[in-house]
Amino acid sequence: MPESPEVQALVEELGTQLAGRAITDVDVIEFRVVKTRARPPSALVGERVTGAKRHGKHVDLVLGAQHLVVSLGRHGWARWGSGEDSITYDAPVTGAADADADAAPAPALVAVEFDDGRTLEFTDAGGWVSLGFSVVDDPAEVAAVAKLGPDPADPGFSREDFDKAVVGRRKQIKAVLQEQESLAGIGNAYSDEILHTAKISPVAHASALTESELDRLFDATVGTIRSAIDARRGIPIDQLKAAKVAAMQVHGKAGETCPVCGGTIRDFSFASTTAQYCPTCQTNGEELPLRA
Repeated sequence: MPESPEVQALVEELGTQLAGRAITDVDVIEFRVVKTRARPPSALVGERVTGAKRHGKHVDLVLGAQHLVVSLGRHGWARWGSGEDSITYDAPVTGAADADADAAPAPALVAVEFDDGRTLEFTDAGGWVSLGFSVVDDPAEVAAVAKLGPDPADPGFSREDFDKAVVGRRKQIKAVLQEQESLAGIGNAYSDEILHTAKISPVAHASALTESELDRLFDATVGTIRSAIDARRGIPIDQLKAAKVAAMQVHGKAGETCPVCGGTIRDFSFASTTAQYCPTCQTNGEELPLRA
């Protein structure tokens, strides 16, 4: 699942590479991605890119007065086309070996061509289409963007913002962190990392957290997300997923040694997925349920 650090790096690369470039063609291979049927992406042919922004996990390509908002969903991503005018890089990022080297490339659902000959492909690796394209005058016309909560990556994000989202909630804290209406941009991986750093059980209810736990959780939320954004900045977009995987301390590391306490990282079942935690650091040794 794309999360704010990688989406921010993607947006920054697109803003740099596409500034001033005009769209010459839009090939929609999977029409279910188009969410604004009266304004399909093809209506943007001839428009020039004037900027790129991020809203939570959503990409916003600015084209003058119009916006192409790409909702990446659970498995969406972007890549440069493989033609002769595509972007190439000198070498892989250190420590970021491709985690999907043996997997077949995700199918491109939309291809956007520009006047310099390059193509930007948007892919979806899931079994169901979660990618979404909306052409709007204001990103807030996209319901998922309009509902976003405050973003911990925002320099203006405050303890007051955090407390409004978290304090008193009768909901498991991992679910609160991943709830986009509460805090924008955090998903399964970074919520695992935040809670491990804060030494808080992922299944603890937010309303039960003490002041000291809330202090640790605020610092971990802001610190984890902002440091990850700094670490991903400048990494080529085809290497961002691998860089994310390589940087994880607990997420995706079940069976490995916790880098903090030396205990064993465990899986547990959370909603429709699997997440990771350290029993020693986070749950006083208690092992959380894991569905067979």
